Amino acid sequence: MTQAASHEVVIVGAGFAGLNAARGLAARGVDVLLLDRNNYHQFQPLIYQVATSQIASKDVARPLRAIFRRDRRVRVVTAEVTAIDAKTRTVTTSDGLSYQGKVLVVAAGAEVNFFGIPGAAEHAFPLYSLDDAARLRSRFLGALDAADRDSRYIDRGALNVVVVGAGPTGVETAGAVAESMTGVVPSYLSPELARAGRVYLVDMLPEVLMPFSEKSRAYAAERLRAGGVELRLGASVTEVRKDGVKLKDGSFISSRTVVWAGGLKGRSLLAGSGLPQGKGGWVDVDPDLSVPGLEGVYALGDTANIVDGAGQRLPQLGSVAQQAGHHVVRNVLADLRGGRRAPFVYRDKGIMAMIGRGAAIAELGSKHRRFTGPPAFLAWLAVHVVLMSGIRERIGAVISWLWDYCTRTRPQIVVDRPDAYEIDWSEDGEDGEEDAAASPGRDRASA
Repeated sequence: MTQAASHEVVIVGAGFAGLNAARGLAARGVDVLLLDRNNYHQFQPLIYQVATSQIASKDVARPLRAIFRRDRRVRVVTAEVTAIDAKTRTVTTSDGLSYQGKVLVVAAGAEVNFFGIPGAAEHAFPLYSLDDAARLRSRFLGALDAADRDSRYIDRGALNVVVVGAGPTGVETAGAVAESMTGVVPSYLSPELARAGRVYLVDMLPEVLMPFSEKSRAYAAERLRAGGVELRLGASVTEVRKDGVKLKDGSFISSRTVVWAGGLKGRSLLAGSGLPQGKGGWVDVDPDLSVPGLEGVYALGDTANIVDGAGQRLPQLGSVAQQAGHHVVRNVLADLRGGRRAPFVYRDKGIMAMIGRGAAIAELGSKHRRFTGPPAFLAWLAVHVVLMSGIRERIGAVISWLWDYCTRTRPQIVVDRPDAYEIDWSEDGEDGEEDAAASPGRDRASA
């Protein structure tokens, strides 16, 4: 291993938190090394729209070097961080290079939590990254094309999509897929095939969108059902197989496209780093976002367990990560140049969720003033355009939304992950025999 190169501030991760921290520090004359496994910043809230072909990948991914092309104080390094030594504030990448900072900011995001459910990691499609979205889109198209080649694949779940997890990501994904089935697939395949498709939203909790108010949850459930989504709430997934999912109540849903939106956990990268991990593997931090017992080390975004003044854990929202990234600048400057750190105070701007065409929920402001329907739909679009990081990305997303809304066609329907497109249709099931297939759009109970 080579000797660690030294920098003023090393930031691991270029998500909302890391990106805003790097921008703020550079603007104040601090030299920053920004490491990420990808050479782009991805706009996380719209990943599901890439998966459902509503917008193009380029509309949610902005190259990091383009973001900082006029700021020489930020050096971007594209590399996979494989080890963190929090005590020495050193990180090591997969090529054996090490980087040390006077201050270390860990904003490495999270990873999908499959909760030990058999087959989930092997057969389900998570939706946390741009690569995840590309794989899911290709799988969906592969299933559609298989049903078009041979209608017998419909009986084996080709046109069934199961979304596991009824939080915002799961609800938005299920709504978008259902909208595709009714509005887009008929122009891609035949209307008869489109009508055979079914979308299931499964969650062990009794309602969708639990962080929202009771009225908002009821509205979301009603709109999802009206859009063609079958809700299976209070139903735990006990196994994911290549031909579908088993539920705790003994039922089985045939599907070759299982979307996993069931939760996140701290990255395995954090194990052995010396960072104190609490529930879910997230890093515990002090009110000023510093890591207790480690001088000059901070944790932000989906990496951190950030609590408010009442001791409640803040949600994993882009707004929390963005505000934390802005706030940590002040405290890092205090470490480097002298001064006092300040505690992080989250300003709650509300929560939003898209359900489908003209249907959304917005609970805005600290009092969560509630809007639904077209006003919330327009507010959701406006807020997300404002939050996107580049002008070209904003224009691209708006054009894609207008095209989709006015024509119900999607130019982004392309296969770019052949490995996910190709589906193994060989026999599955217990004892090597195929389970009796459900009729199109129907699930069945296990014996």
